[in-house]
Amino acid sequence: MTTTSASTTKTIKIAGVGPVELTVEEQGDGRPFLVLHGGAGPQSVTAFAQLLAEEDHNRVLTPIHPGFDGTPRPDELNSAAKLAILYGDLLDDLLLEDVTVIGNSVGGWIAAEIAVLGSPRIARVVLLDAVGIEVKGHPVADVSGLPVAEIQALSFHDPTPFRVDPATIPDAQRVIMAANRAALAVYAGSPAMADPTLLGRLSGVAIPTLVLWGESDQIVEPAYGQVYAAAIPEARFEVLPATGHMPQMETPGLVLDALAVE
Repeated sequence: MTTTSASTTKTIKIAGVGPVELTVEEQGDGRPFLVLHGGAGPQSVTAFAQLLAEEDHNRVLTPIHPGFDGTPRPDELNSAAKLAILYGDLLDDLLLEDVTVIGNSVGGWIAAEIAVLGSPRIARVVLLDAVGIEVKGHPVADVSGLPVAEIQALSFHDPTPFRVDPATIPDAQRVIMAANRAALAVYAGSPAMADPTLLGRLSGVAIPTLVLWGESDQIVEPAYGQVYAAAIPEARFEVLPATGHMPQMETPGLVLDALAVE
């Protein structure tokens, strides 16, 4: 069974930022999930969101972080923490309850910040190879300036199915990719991809948290993920075999299996 999806743009006002235009793709009508993409952009969660919507008729929301895919970004919206506030306000606006938040890479960082905020609307947080913390001896790989092929080699256990010939990328898509990189640098810092205060703040998380990590991730190693999970009270940590930095793309079935274990 396939689900239909609809894209809407909402205006959400955030204290200290002002009105933010937020584009959200929504599909399904059951238990709500908020899926947050990483620096690879919204398309990196599209297929997974559809699978999730088809699984038990879930309601899945996949927002585009403002600044990605040609969407506007107010200058004041300039950190993962502020994005967390934006998405908390989105859930308030939609009056959603019992929400599972899933975030990959920078989306995982945003999900962790949402967990720190502790909204009663959130039932569970799932971090997929999240960045955002500083771990001595395990820095986040600096991919700025690397050729696409090298980034893919670091990102996937087997990059073959995901390879793209840079020569075939249309000029319009190149413009969007450049804007995405600029937005990512604003939100996450470049090349740091971390907030030095986040690790210490994770001890205040009271929301059940699942930390999933690709064993072949060369962007952020599993040892980094272990530190992430250890900082969150009672978080569950699981390594996914034959998986790189984007499990929702490479091994979505393993992610769904892990989500099914309560």
